[in-house]
Amino acid sequence: MIYAPPVSPCPKDLTTFGGGFDVAAQQARLTEIEATLSNPGAWDNPEALTPLLRQKSRTEESIARLTRLKTCHDDMREWLALANDSEDQEALESLAQQQKELACLLDETELVTLLSAEEDKLDAILEIHPGAGGTESQDWAEMLLRMYARWVARRKFDLEEMDMLPGDEAGIKSVTLRIAGPYAFGFLKSERGIHRLIRISPFDASGRRHTSFASVDVIPDAGTEIEIDLKESDLRFDIFRSSGPGGQSVNTTSSAVRVTHLPTGITAQCQNEKSQHHNKDTALRVLKARLYNLEVQKREAERQANYAGKDAIAFGSQIRTYTLQPYRLVKDHRTGTESGNVDAVLDGAIDAFQHDYLLYRHEQNN
Repeated sequence: MIYAPPVSPCPKDLTTFGGGFDVAAQQARLTEIEATLSNPGAWDNPEALTPLLRQKSRTEESIARLTRLKTCHDDMREWLALANDSEDQEALESLAQQQKELACLLDETELVTLLSAEEDKLDAILEIHPGAGGTESQDWAEMLLRMYARWVARRKFDLEEMDMLPGDEAGIKSVTLRIAGPYAFGFLKSERGIHRLIRISPFDASGRRHTSFASVDVIPDAGTEIEIDLKESDLRFDIFRSSGPGGQSVNTTSSAVRVTHLPTGITAQCQNEKSQHHNKDTALRVLKARLYNLEVQKREAERQANYAGKDAIAFGSQIRTYTLQPYRLVKDHRTGTESGNVDAVLDGAIDAFQHDYLLYRHEQNN
């Protein structure tokens, strides 16, 4: 006999969970945004509309997600009624499938709910710097670059390489990326810290096991959504020649730009483009993001702890360890989250680590 255990009935309306599930309210907001955008005069200054266009994109994504959630919820109620009133094998199998789908959708909705800080909705600027160890650490930094590039591709976000300095033999000495997509910073802030790799070195002829470190920093890209007031008198620009592997000159003219914010000492630089003007614009954008991040840290003093171990890229300060030898395991030292599928993680499957980190931070703050 097939037995279907009685299950508590699902609520008839998802809005009973709170305003975040109210599709009608979000649809009304989307209608308001579209009305504003349909006004011909609004496009006289397209750049000023960027925040509204981003909000439109986020609202559309939220409506689509909640619509899928409501459809799954309604289907599950129907299969639940059949499963409790009969011994229909098909009904039980369909109910199990609907439960899995609903659980996944609820996890996704929970994740977005956890991204409630003002800066979480912004794009992200991500920087990777290898630790001591030369080629070994520089290669590890490039592996992390590939991991984040794959994660960006999985999420269908946009990736822009703002600045990169190649390693002398392999890997990279540094890279700065701009990652654009809904809640990009909110997701990626979990990656901020020291990442450790343990493996048999491909650069060691003796085949010995090596430990390498790289630091990852993530700051919100204020872009045009948040106004950052920069006084010309507070800025110093230094112009220098770009350089590539082994000191080889990339440009025949001095086009690399470093900008320093004199009151804070915060700097940013770019040497990717041949145009000094483009490099200056990029450096200023990174500087604005760093200044905005400084204000975020002032508002939320507890974030200071996240940076406490960043000065020393070495033992004892890592947030996550990727072990390839003598066993295979990725472990996050803040949340305890583990994965034995190291290849998948290095191919961008880091969502579980991000989700558990957001829960961890939420529990810490409540």
